[in-house]
Amino acid sequence: MELVEIVILAVVIALVAVGLVGGLVVGSRKKKLPPPPPSAPTITPPAEPQVGEEAETPRDEARRTIDEVGLPDATAPAEEAPVAEAPEAPALEVPEPTAGRLVRLRARLARSQNSLGKGLLTLLSRDNLDEDTWEEIEDTLLTADVGVAPTQELVERLRERVRVLGTRTPEELRTLLREELITLLGPDFDREVKTEGGAETPGVVMVVGVNGTGKTTTTGKLARVLVADGRSVVLGAADTFRAAAADQLQTWGERVGARTVRGPEGGDPASIAYDAVKEGIAEGADVVLIDTAGRLHTKTGLMDELGKVKRVVEKHGPLDEILLVLDATTGQNGLVQARVFAEVVDITGIVLTKLDGTAKGGIVIAVQRELGVPVKLIGLGEGADDLAPFEPGAFVDALIGD
Repeated sequence: MELVEIVILAVVIALVAVGLVGGLVVGSRKKKLPPPPPSAPTITPPAEPQVGEEAETPRDEARRTIDEVGLPDATAPAEEAPVAEAPEAPALEVPEPTAGRLVRLRARLARSQNSLGKGLLTLLSRDNLDEDTWEEIEDTLLTADVGVAPTQELVERLRERVRVLGTRTPEELRTLLREELITLLGPDFDREVKTEGGAETPGVVMVVGVNGTGKTTTTGKLARVLVADGRSVVLGAADTFRAAAADQLQTWGERVGARTVRGPEGGDPASIAYDAVKEGIAEGADVVLIDTAGRLHTKTGLMDELGKVKRVVEKHGPLDEILLVLDATTGQNGLVQARVFAEVVDITGIVLTKLDGTAKGGIVIAVQRELGVPVKLIGLGEGADDLAPFEPGAFVDALIGD
């Protein structure tokens, strides 16, 4: 019995020992876990102040009753807020009178055209007017853009008169040349810009021309000419292809008190022209000036559109004037432009700009011959009042001097 107990006890001790050893081995194979991250510090919001904690110690002050507090006088007028003053309208300019304007600008014209007149007088004053001299006279006239046919006509008349005259004093030659040049310029042309209109409609003037001739500026200066003569004017900004054209025309109008009718950029020019005449009728204006877009005479579509503007405007009544603006410095090329415009619209008058900047004043004669219509206005500078009615006598005097 004792032996059996001893054996059992030994077995139990052996099992306990095996279990302890296995636990140690398994425990050694387990991975070590990383230490837990440090916990974020906890921010404790400040405690809400309790009632009365922040109150100041009450001060001992004299208290007023409601009866002692003054109330505003209900009958007193309320103080008005200051009203901003409207900006003053710019003072209107007083354009220079048009009567005799070309005479006043004669010195400016003479400076550019002096070579033509002096050259002709010098050649005609030679003792022997042989064929070579007459050829030089022809060359002088052609160089001044007088044109072939007018030049031949003038030389033939001068030859005949010099032969009949016999003796030739400087004063006689000057008088002879002056008479022949005035004859060539067409003294019988009616050079008045027609702006009368009908009984209930204003006079309507349409200004046309290619890009760069000074068309918009000429329209603005013409408004000044009309205002100086006591006429009221409405401007139609039908040049919708050039962004600054309407602004430029409006500025010209504001200087003399003329209103400008305009539309959106790229709008229909014919519609704006129609509205301008409509406004002119409503306001009882004397004249409506319509500035059209600068057309390249080689662009058939644009030229057709110019014809459309004319037809739409004529729904109110006939156009009184269609003025073609030409740059005098372009010389004979201006004649090509003139022919094409004359085919599209009935040109009634010509405005020659930049005549003070060229020695080719003979273009006046050439363009009149080409179109059969008169030069009515000439531009002699950048000044606001440098647009003058064309006067053949004053023009020739500027060419040949005193």
